[in-house]
Amino acid sequence: MNIVGTIQRHESFASKHVAARNVDVWFPPGYSESTEHYPVIYMQDGQNIFEPISSIGGASWEMDKAITRLMDAKKIRGAIVVGAWNHGDIRWREYMPQKPYWSLALQRHHEAFINRAGGEPMSDPYLKFLVEEVKPFVDSTYRTLPDQPNNFVMGSSMGGLISLYAISEYPNVFYGAGCLSTNWPAGEHELVKEMGKTLPDPASHKLYFDYGTEGLDALYEPYQQKMDEYLRKAGYSENQNWMTRKFEGAPHNEAAWRARVEIPLTFLLG
Repeated sequence: MNIVGTIQRHESFASKHVAARNVDVWFPPGYSESTEHYPVIYMQDGQNIFEPISSIGGASWEMDKAITRLMDAKKIRGAIVVGAWNHGDIRWREYMPQKPYWSLALQRHHEAFINRAGGEPMSDPYLKFLVEEVKPFVDSTYRTLPDQPNNFVMGSSMGGLISLYAISEYPNVFYGAGCLSTNWPAGEHELVKEMGKTLPDPASHKLYFDYGTEGLDALYEPYQQKMDEYLRKAGYSENQNWMTRKFEGAPHNEAAWRARVEIPLTFLLG
């Protein structure tokens, strides 16, 4: 499949916090011919966002094409996309929000989580990898806009959870988070409640959530409705600095997220 723009793959990116992994950096058409600096979107499950050949499900988000379409339509100015690949065997451990997990409220979920994930969460070291190692490298290597209003996180399913956790843990680093098909059942209502306590300041952040109605996504609506209540209590205003969308008939896969990713991109970067 032809990539629009350019991908540079940094193979086995070394870290003192987590296992080495590939980190892909995509920049839009015209990058090499200009001097413009761009916002940056840090995405989870990096092998799934550009190329079907590396995607676990055989389909990708095609982020390169989505952003280019929005640039051509003058809906966003453009962005650099950084995709940190996951390690499949420890993906749940790296993406499960660590501090909420260790709260008293989630203790009843520990045994089930360990059985599913193969161990306890390691998301705090993963976020240090993104913030202390990947971001400085990207900002020093590419023409980025490194300040908080121009940096975003995005992911789906467990990647949606870690994206919300990232902006909550590092509110001075990230301005917006796109959380597609957020996998709330990983900690059920207790996880929603704990994450609802630590939402970033609505005066300086934007949050996007969505869910479908088929497959795993069929489970998500009651949890997301509860999170929406916490967002309102925290001072978020719907369709201004927060958006939640329901997609009837949409399943839980890359093709579904590809079909609607222009919506969070426009909301967060528009």
